[in-house]
Amino acid sequence: MAGALEGIKVLDLTRVLAGPHCTMILGDLGADVIKVEAPGGSDETREWGPPFQNGVSAYYLCANRNKRSITVNLKTEKGREIIRSLVKEADVLIHNFKTGTMEKWILDYEDLQKVNSRLVFCSITGFGETGPMRQLPGYDFIIQGMSGLMSITGSEESGSLKIGVAMIDILTGLHAALSIQAALLEREKSGQGQKIDLSLLDVGVASLANVASNYLISGKVPKKLGNDHPNIVPYSTFRTVDGWMIIAVGNDRQFTNLCELLHCHDLAFHEKFHTNACRLENRQELTEILNSRLETQSMDYWIDLFSKHNIPCGPINTMDRVFSHPQVSAREMVVEMNHPLAGNIKLAGSPFKLSRTKVEMKRHPPLAGEHTDEVLQEIGFSVEELDQLKNNHII
Repeated sequence: MAGALEGIKVLDLTRVLAGPHCTMILGDLGADVIKVEAPGGSDETREWGPPFQNGVSAYYLCANRNKRSITVNLKTEKGREIIRSLVKEADVLIHNFKTGTMEKWILDYEDLQKVNSRLVFCSITGFGETGPMRQLPGYDFIIQGMSGLMSITGSEESGSLKIGVAMIDILTGLHAALSIQAALLEREKSGQGQKIDLSLLDVGVASLANVASNYLISGKVPKKLGNDHPNIVPYSTFRTVDGWMIIAVGNDRQFTNLCELLHCHDLAFHEKFHTNACRLENRQELTEILNSRLETQSMDYWIDLFSKHNIPCGPINTMDRVFSHPQVSAREMVVEMNHPLAGNIKLAGSPFKLSRTKVEMKRHPPLAGEHTDEVLQEIGFSVEELDQLKNNHII
C-alpha cells in the first residue's frame, strides 16, 4: 500500500533538527523527500557526536530516514538554476536559512511561485520574517529561554533548566509538517500554493498552553514548580522505598481512591484537601503526608496497586528501561535499518499508526549526495552534464 503522501515531492533545504524532523515525518508518510546539501555534506549534525556508528553520527541518523540526498552549491548561479529546475516538479520547498538568504539567492517564494504557482513554500527561522529580530539566527536552547519555557522548568532550588531534548525544534518540525499538509489540502480547492512563515519563538510561545493562559488571565507570573502541576494536586513525583514515581490525580474521585489505597481515607474529606482548590492551596502539607505513606513500599508495589484501581501513575524510566519495555516493543517504536556505512542501525519508530497507508522505513538516512545523479537524471540531466557539474564543483 502506498503511503498517505505518495506522489508529493519535497525539496528539503534544511539541516540540524526542526526542518529535518518535519521532512522525516513527510517522508515517513510517503512523500518523496529530496534532501539538499552543499557538496561534501553541509548538515552540521553529520559531525555531531559521539556517539558514532562506523563514523556515522547518531544525531544525524535520528531525523533523516526516508529521504534521498543530493548535493548542490547554492552559492553558484548554476546551482540555483538546478533548484529552480527541481521546483518545477516539486510540491513543497522547505528551508531554514536566515531571513533574507533565499531572497539574496532569488530563491524566495515570490520568485519561485513564478516557476511553479502550486508550490507550498515553508520558511523556518528563529524569529519569523517580520519584527525587529527577524534577521537573527535561532537556536532551540536560546528559544527555550526567550519563550518563557525555562522560567517554569526546574525548581527554586535548581534554577531554570532546559528540557532534556531540543523540544522547540521538535515542536517546530511538527507544526511545519501540519502547516504544509494543510496548505497541500487547501491547494486541492484553490489550485494555488502559498508561503508558510514559521518561527521557533512563535512555536515556543504557543506551546506554553495553559501556563500562558494562566498568566494572561491572572496577570501573575508563574513560579518554578519542579515536577508539580500549576493547577492540579497531587500531580507530581513522590518518594518510594527504592526510587521516585509519578502520581497524576486529576479529580476528586481519584483523590478519594488514592486515600483509600494509602489507608488515609479521612484525608479525602479534610477541609484542607477535599477539593482540588484546597489541595492546591495546601500543596506542601499534602505532599509531605503522601510521601510519608508512599515511602513504606517499593515503586513497583505502588504502581501495580494504583494501576489496578485506575489511579494514574508511572515510573521515571531511564533509556534502557524505555526501549526494553514490552509496550514500546508492541507499538514498534524501535525500528532497524541497514545503512551503507553504519551497518545495522536502530532508530526510534514513527508514532503515526495509519490503518491503510502504513508508515514504511523505505530509505536509510542518506549519505551526502548519495542520490544526486539519480534525482538530476529524473529531470533531464545527461551523464555528460553531470560530469561537468561535478568537475566545476556545482554538485
